[in-house]
Amino acid sequence: MITGNQTNTVYTSALLHTDDRFSDASQALTRILDKHGISHKQIQRTKDIWCRDYMPLQINKGELLQFRYEPSYLKYDLHLQSVPREVWKANNIKARFSNINLDGGNVVNWADRAIITDRVFSENPDYTSRTKLISEIEELLGAEVIVIPQIKSDMTGHADGLVRFIDRNTLLGNNREQEYKYWKSGINKVLQEHQLEYIDVPFFEHKIPKNTDHALGCYVNFLEVRNLIILPVFDLPGNRDNEVISLFQQLYPNRSIQTINFNDVGLHGGLLNCTTWTILE
Repeated sequence: MITGNQTNTVYTSALLHTDDRFSDASQALTRILDKHGISHKQIQRTKDIWCRDYMPLQINKGELLQFRYEPSYLKYDLHLQSVPREVWKANNIKARFSNINLDGGNVVNWADRAIITDRVFSENPDYTSRTKLISEIEELLGAEVIVIPQIKSDMTGHADGLVRFIDRNTLLGNNREQEYKYWKSGINKVLQEHQLEYIDVPFFEHKIPKNTDHALGCYVNFLEVRNLIILPVFDLPGNRDNEVISLFQQLYPNRSIQTINFNDVGLHGGLLNCTTWTILE
């Protein structure tokens, strides 16, 4: 599979740029990409801004794989569910199609490894054998699939708000001591089984009355393209911004680490990985 540092083009939904709620965030993102000479384009005919979820995965240059996009959390909000084939047609995209139901935001990958949360099992109830489901996904991706626990209270159950690959054998992810005990226990078991190292990234909880689905405080949902990492910072009470910036500078000494206030987007449930589709063109 194509890794983030191999990609050279960033796509975002056109809605990110036309919705007044996100104008400051979208302009800030565009400025950073322009500054670093990163090609960026807009995706037409989408129904929401979370393009990572409904766009294909890139297996190799010129080879895209589209999983079925029918997430359970949108079953009562079909007006927000983009239709991949319609998006393909509007944007001249060609991809292989799999009937397995799997959001792009629930796939975090290295070249020959991919992490998916156990949400994939409830999203595919026709598969009575979990082993068979994972085996089929592995064959499609050409990669080993590692299943980690989801956060049960997370509406989406995605992996991209939990962990990211630094290299084949190293993950960075939410600080285990700050997470639910069941998740800490589950991820530690996975790490041991697959001989993976894990670097804990601090996060913080920002309480907003009547909004429990926001993404503010989650640093691992960053954008990686070519040698650039765009890291969300929050400038909110209790933030760990400076600590995390310093950590990323240590982890990625040969990358350009840029920061962005993406809070206007984060209020709606996602951050930089969620709102971008990065590929090698």
